[in-house]
Amino acid sequence: MPSNRVDAASLTAAELAGYLDHTLLAPNSARSDILTLCAEAAEHGFRSVCVNPLWVSTAREALRGTDVLTCSVAAFPFGATPTDAKVHEARGACLDGADEVDMVITIPAVIALDRHAVVADIAAVAEAVHQNQAIVKVIIETSMLTDEQKEFACRCAVDAGADFVKTSTGFGGGGATVADVALMRRTVGEHLGVKASGGVRTRDDALAMINAGASRIGASSGIAIVTGGAGTGY
Repeated sequence: MPSNRVDAASLTAAELAGYLDHTLLAPNSARSDILTLCAEAAEHGFRSVCVNPLWVSTAREALRGTDVLTCSVAAFPFGATPTDAKVHEARGACLDGADEVDMVITIPAVIALDRHAVVADIAAVAEAVHQNQAIVKVIIETSMLTDEQKEFACRCAVDAGADFVKTSTGFGGGGATVADVALMRRTVGEHLGVKASGGVRTRDDALAMINAGASRIGASSGIAIVTGGAGTGY
């Protein structure tokens, strides 16, 4: 995991690529789209590709022989499934070859500040993922939460044994902000990763997130980010 303690402005394109999860989570994505995503990730040296569980085995095979990781999601994009279903989905993704799983938190439980429910939900998924030598990122959907609730969700993720906290699904009406990334980094300290996702479309966007404390960035605009362009997607 790249350190957030860097001079972000000095990052080369290759170094910046190492922060990026090259993402395609649209429900109408075809196999050919996933293969293109993987080829792009290998060409540019992105940290991972992030795909829906249906495509994990396809991505894993396409990335064989590269250093690009395979990331998937659980309870995406709403988090509104029982814990046992999240565990089943996360475990299945790992068995299909996922190195990382980004799970969506139970948002109503966070809003209610129900610590027991939130920690138990994350911990169950984390246990299943860690048993398969993978890591888990917890999507807290910052656009739906107050600052108090964001801090609460981050503390729960720490207590539950998560590896990362992540801002957004990109499907919840808002994406990553510098302020939210900074808040999350302050809350989790240096022990967890912080992933900024949603609306990061340019190199300047990415550098701002890294300066705020992001150690990973999820984006469908990865090529634009590393080549100095401007993306239009997730």
